Amino acid sequence: MLRRSLLGAPTLAWTLPRVSRAGTPDSLVFSWPSNAGPLDPHGYGPNQMYAQAMLYEPLVRYGAGGAIEPCLATRWAPDEDGRAWTFTLRSGVRFSDGTGFDAAAAKANIDALLRHRERHGWLELMSRIEAAEAPDPATLRLRLDQPYDPTLFDLSLVRPLRFASPAVLRPEGGVSAPVGTGPWRLAESRRGERDVFLRREDYWGEKPPLRQVVVKVVSDANTRALALEAGEIDLTYGADQLDADTFRRFAGDARFTTAISPPMATRMLAINSGRAPTDDPAVRRAIQQGIDRDALVRHVLQGTEPVATSLFAPSTPQVAHGLTALPFDRAAAATALEQAGWRLPPGGKVRQKQGVALALDLCFAGGDALQKALAEAILSDLGRIGIAARLLGTDAATLQASQRSGEFGLAFTETWGPPYDPHAFLGAMRAPSHADWQAQRGLPMKAEIDRRITALLAATDAAAREADQQWVLATLHEQAVYFPISFLTNKLVHRKGLGEVPFGGTFDEIPFHRIRRG
Repeated sequence: MLRRSLLGAPTLAWTLPRVSRAGTPDSLVFSWPSNAGPLDPHGYGPNQMYAQAMLYEPLVRYGAGGAIEPCLATRWAPDEDGRAWTFTLRSGVRFSDGTGFDAAAAKANIDALLRHRERHGWLELMSRIEAAEAPDPATLRLRLDQPYDPTLFDLSLVRPLRFASPAVLRPEGGVSAPVGTGPWRLAESRRGERDVFLRREDYWGEKPPLRQVVVKVVSDANTRALALEAGEIDLTYGADQLDADTFRRFAGDARFTTAISPPMATRMLAINSGRAPTDDPAVRRAIQQGIDRDALVRHVLQGTEPVATSLFAPSTPQVAHGLTALPFDRAAAATALEQAGWRLPPGGKVRQKQGVALALDLCFAGGDALQKALAEAILSDLGRIGIAARLLGTDAATLQASQRSGEFGLAFTETWGPPYDPHAFLGAMRAPSHADWQAQRGLPMKAEIDRRITALLAATDAAAREADQQWVLATLHEQAVYFPISFLTNKLVHRKGLGEVPFGGTFDEIPFHRIRRG
């Protein structure tokens, strides 16, 4: 699942509102590389997650410090055997089309998801739900086929367990229009130009201070920086919206405010164990020792992200850390390749084994300036130990397709941050549509990895869950199928007059509803 799909979206037909310019008191002008998409709460790309979170709300919300907080449900409790959950729903909530939110509406959404359960196989809760029941308008009951400890965390995610008006649910799946219970409604979408979100005056909760958020489509990071400099946009927010050099330049400009969030997720390379030459464990381990991650963070990322040496950030709950990454050692990497039979021919720069060159593809998002810079530095490092890397910068659709099919040697990927990490991210490793499954498919113990993940997700005993999880993490570490680079942070830049802009509690939710100008 790519967090930031760069695909376009169809133009939506609404009455066009008056669009304010950057700097006006009741409006915020933001930028994003693509349109928001059709904004189907039960769908994936090209829906953009920040926008889905603006329109659609969950039963429970992931709050500060990892606490589960009320949202559309005010109270909840599991049955004694853990095989059902009962939710008391908030009263007085309406969708943006005026339809009331109640247990029947919630059940209609969950039934729609269950009719197409196969689309959501990456999320364990979608495999566990047997049925949704609505015993009365204020009560929703979820029956599970077995106890599932992370139920509330899965319910808090941006997708797919959020709710659209029953009036727009289509029998074949998806929605006919983006209609949610959230504080915003989509008022305009022009392909390749902008999306406009207006504040809902009838929102059940505290209304946003801003009247509207205008999201300009700006695909290029340099163009985005120029627009910020010229006052055409008010704010940039995200992991890779600006390259590190540009972010540091804005940090030194007194006209702007910059901030960096705490570590949220892990930026890394997936190393394909199912495709030559990275099916050779010696090659994977040489890659681990041949890339200088400290230099990547220092020179390419300009210190805006901490160095990562583990699959999950140290702050990730329920993860026992302590695994030690192989140190950067170019000589040791070269020696290991020699011992594995990958030798440099006389006068050559690329190692060979039995006449086959040690060459691989490094796939990245072509429109992402930061990934491109990292890829170029990694190419240089690998070349110094005799590995030839071909850089393949593609659009998001092509990149997703190559990850689904396993047609990559190295590919940039990320963990998903809270509340997905670790359980949902590990669960998705069992889905062949994910780069993680493809990267692991050549491992002789892949079936055991998947079995252990299934067991830990179903475990009710904390010690058993921890033992299986530690075995999985230790095995992936030993098999060298991931090269962690840095712990991802969200970065924001805005003009001084905008006021305070907080960070969201998750990687993909931007708290527009808490931004106040001045």
